[in-house]
Amino acid sequence: MKRIFVTGASGCIGHYVAEALIQQTDYELFLLVRDPQKLKLDLQGRSGIHLIQGNLRQIQRHRELLATMDGAVLLATAWGGAEETYDVNVTKTLQLVEFLTAGSCQQILYFSTESILDRHNNLLKEASELGTDYIRTKFLCLQNLERLPAADRITALFPSLVFGGDDTKPKSHITAGLPEVLRWLGLARFLKADASFHFVHGADIGQVVCQLLTHPESTPAAPNRGIPKLVLGSAPLAVDDAIAQLCAYFHKSIPFRIPLSIALAEVIIKVFRIEMAPWDRFCLSYRHFTHDRPVSPASFGLPTQAATLADLMQVLQIPPTLNPKK
Repeated sequence: MKRIFVTGASGCIGHYVAEALIQQTDYELFLLVRDPQKLKLDLQGRSGIHLIQGNLRQIQRHRELLATMDGAVLLATAWGGAEETYDVNVTKTLQLVEFLTAGSCQQILYFSTESILDRHNNLLKEASELGTDYIRTKFLCLQNLERLPAADRITALFPSLVFGGDDTKPKSHITAGLPEVLRWLGLARFLKADASFHFVHGADIGQVVCQLLTHPESTPAAPNRGIPKLVLGSAPLAVDDAIAQLCAYFHKSIPFRIPLSIALAEVIIKVFRIEMAPWDRFCLSYRHFTHDRPVSPASFGLPTQAATLADLMQVLQIPPTLNPKK
């Protein structure tokens, strides 16, 4: 029986990943969480589930245990504060990988962010130069992971725009802000924007993780024989198409559209005195955060919960009778 070490299980993605592993495998699971009260999973449903209270910053305390693992899913991250973010996202993550690969661990699924990749899944230099502390440290960590002798045991996963959360799982940041976004659908339907993106639901991330752990041979090979970089998300979706799909779902018409140019966006920024960090300005000009070969459960012949925005609204239990204001 495989022994799998999981960090970050108390987060939105972590809940879906841990739940999928609990329900769909008989693996012995070791869940490292800072606050057990935030974990809303049924840990008594089967045997072989071990809750470890701790922080990634003290990962050396678990060195002996880590040497006994067969696999790992690394989700834990720090979002803000330069010192803590660097310590957790770079120093301690690399130390954790060192402890795992010094033992019997043969497969590590490392979670990063799509923001550090360009459209061909190569590192995006602007992420290192202009990104937030979180983005820069994720960039740096991947650079270091690719240089490790044990890099061939690592697969890097890059979630796109993550949706998910319900009464038993914490909501993702995007899902929490969705009601406010939908309030502006009435105005957004009159605008035309040149931009595109991917999105993914946490349940589909859980399915992909289960697939990779139970069938490691199904992991797509990296084009350059480096660490496989799998962007988790839907097929690329243009913003205009996304607005059209949402309007269709909520039964709103689109009588006309006005192109939203960069110049017009700059005017709006000035008029409303919107503060823009360097990374925000880069995103405004880059616009197309899409990538080669996005991965979803469908990539492995499995059912996908949220392949379209209509699917996503239904999974999030947002009724089409909702009437977003404005």
